[in-house]
Amino acid sequence: MRIDKYLKTSRILKRREAAKELALQGRIKINDRIAKPSSEVEIGDIIEIQFGIRILTVKVMDIQKQVSKQNAQLLFEIISEKKVEE
Repeated sequence: MRIDKYLKTSRILKRREAAKELALQGRIKINDRIAKPSSEVEIGDIIEIQFGIRILTVKVMDIQKQVSKQNAQLLFEIISEKKVEE
């Protein structure tokens, strides 16, 4: 599944367009490699997302095309969440 679609489906980001913009700015990494919006995500991948001064690192636990709001959190596991010092 594409990274932009995965981030929306898992509800890490609210809109796919926001995920696309972050990827185009080089703020999303998959397994320590900068991701494009079309980069493929697989189970076990580590995704690092930089939102402003915050960096969220998650591990992909499952991939589904559609998921309920309650089950969206089962698609990933938060590894770390930290603030970046400017």
